[in-house]
Amino acid sequence: MFPLRVPLLAILVSVALCQYDYEEQPMSMLGPSGPNCHQECDCPYNFPTAMYCDSRKLKFVPMVPSGIKYLYLQNNQIDGIKAGVFDNVTDTLRWLVLDNNQITNAKVEKGTIDKLKVLEKLFFSNNNLTEPIIPPSKSLDELKIMYNQLSKFPSGLLTDKENLTYISLQHNQLTSEGIAGAFKGSKKLLSLDVSHNKLKKLPAGVPSSLEILYADYNDIDAVGGGYLNKLPELQYLRIAHNKLVDAGIPSGVFNVTSLVELDLSFNKLQSIPEINQRLEQFYLQANQINKFDLTSFCKFVDPTNFSQLKHLRLDANNVTHGSMPPEYSNCLRLASDIMFE
Repeated sequence: MFPLRVPLLAILVSVALCQYDYEEQPMSMLGPSGPNCHQECDCPYNFPTAMYCDSRKLKFVPMVPSGIKYLYLQNNQIDGIKAGVFDNVTDTLRWLVLDNNQITNAKVEKGTIDKLKVLEKLFFSNNNLTEPIIPPSKSLDELKIMYNQLSKFPSGLLTDKENLTYISLQHNQLTSEGIAGAFKGSKKLLSLDVSHNKLKKLPAGVPSSLEILYADYNDIDAVGGGYLNKLPELQYLRIAHNKLVDAGIPSGVFNVTSLVELDLSFNKLQSIPEINQRLEQFYLQANQINKFDLTSFCKFVDPTNFSQLKHLRLDANNVTHGSMPPEYSNCLRLASDIMFE
């Protein structure tokens, strides 16, 4: 998704796929550097709004010249940010990439990120942050703070972030108490990834706009009754590698029409939870399921009422293909892949 280093066609493809390529490109693709650029970085004449300072073994954030919109500082040895380095771009900087450094909260001084008024993307992954650092920009649409040491995400930080669409917080130390109320205010949020943390329940207070919620690899043992009813747009839900048990799954909690994919694999379920007939992908492998109840998929079957399920995984459980009742073919008539082994 980064312009300035790849041909236009590749840029458009990357945008469509929401991919970010931080790999250093040959200098020949950058062209000569502009005269106002910091000596440690490159500011190509053909892309004058970008400054590339990535993979330079930098231990500091250089002073950013005016006019820069895209700043790449990933893959360095930066452990802090001095006040004033962004003074020339407080009203222009849109993308700030700080991935793969050694930055701590204590060494991010006032007068740095807290001055960036129009920032759209902030990438802070693979650092040493214990709390999120959020710019004042109301234009922020993507926030990535993966692989840090976040133990909490205080409420109120996203209150005015109405354009925030994607939040990635996986591989941290977040607890359910530490993120209580954290996501209120981000009314356009589509994707939230809190996998690989220490949550004991699904995050509360997430906006109704959410379409993707990943909470794999946590300590979740239950799903609150009516939780999904508050998320009418949710299509993809992953709660794999948790501690879910039958007693923690209220009747019909997953029977919502919006879900397309549901992943409950690697838990402690002994029965198949009830799902809506519109669900297409259902992952239940590596649980303790010992019976195949067709009513989990279909309450009744006729020519127009049957499950839309296409893929079902039940491998590493206590059921086999022989556990399925003869009438399953009417209910699961679209299932091209039912896996028991």
